[in-house]
Amino acid sequence: MIVADTNLLARLILGGPQLESARAVYDRDSDWSAPVLWRSEFTSVLSRYLRRQELSLAGAEQLYELAADLLAGREYFVPPSRVLRLLTTSPCSAYDSEFVALAQVLGTRLVTSDKQVLRSFPQVAITPDQFAAGSS
Repeated sequence: MIVADTNLLARLILGGPQLESARAVYDRDSDWSAPVLWRSEFTSVLSRYLRRQELSLAGAEQLYELAADLLAGREYFVPPSRVLRLLTTSPCSAYDSEFVALAQVLGTRLVTSDKQVLRSFPQVAITPDQFAAGSS
């Protein structure tokens, strides 16, 4: 099991230039989890596509459901106290810290391309390419 950040999830669901990297992560471990926060973040990603008219409302709803199905049963509430503690030790946002905290709680890796998270939490965070290549 891994914790997948919203950008990784969006790459897998929406495609784009880093789709192959996201697929490689999924091929290595398809048991993705995320804090419940992913839903708001993913909706925000979809809103950009809607506003640029790159997706219809029906298309956005379908992609949202696809993402929800992928994470079904593996969405978690993260203790705010744990997130707040992380905020005192890094410059990462509260949103990013939720993903880090969940990975810590679950005893697994956070797969992300966020450079600040990777620098601040190298013991937990790993890039998609590193994870797909089998790095721990």
